[in-house]
Amino acid sequence: MQITFASYNIHKAVGLDRRRDHERILRVLLEIDADVVALQEVDRRFGRRMAVLPLDAIHAATDYVPVPLSMKPDSLGWHGNALLVRKGIDLVEAAPVPLPVVEPRGAIRADLLLEGRRVRAIGMHLDLSGLRRRHQVRSVLDHCADCDHHVPTVLMGDLNEWSQRGGCLREFDGEAWRVLSPGRSFPSRRPIARLDRIIVSPEWQVLGTNVHHSPLSATGSDHLPVFATLSLPKK
Repeated sequence: MQITFASYNIHKAVGLDRRRDHERILRVLLEIDADVVALQEVDRRFGRRMAVLPLDAIHAATDYVPVPLSMKPDSLGWHGNALLVRKGIDLVEAAPVPLPVVEPRGAIRADLLLEGRRVRAIGMHLDLSGLRRRHQVRSVLDHCADCDHHVPTVLMGDLNEWSQRGGCLREFDGEAWRVLSPGRSFPSRRPIARLDRIIVSPEWQVLGTNVHHSPLSATGSDHLPVFATLSLPKK
């Protein structure tokens, strides 16, 4: 089984031209053509936290289905985090992942059924504070450990971690997780930092990782999307 996971901080669909353009973001998603996508900053921050990607536009322009996690009627996700899955992938269950927060950050989990295998995807957007990020990663790992089913898992998102191996990434040491670094993804015009990461449990074989850099993605957000193509051996 081969599957592509992607993570994209869409900056509330506001591009470097300062225009909010949800259609541009959806076209970038079509370019990536991943099976599961974790989005960050998908809701406006204040008030009704309205989604910047209209649900009808997602259905009309893509073959993605948002994982139903909205806690507010006009939102798409939880604290700006959303997961999109390709049609045909079955959702088993979904839940927000509690994080210790000062800023409005969050994480979400979806257990999916792919070709008869249960797998887990977690999208997250971590704090600007280094100490808080470490606490948040620990909370995500504790949440995974407390789940009823222990299954192949992919964690992904904007970790806000500028260090290549230190900081909150140290929380994965000794836990059998593999931290993937697809490449420099921030800022999108001239990327210098690897803020967007994908972390996989040991069951996965990594076939490839990359940063999606196209004319649309270079202007659609302040982050570039990252992705990883993974496979699971047959049982």
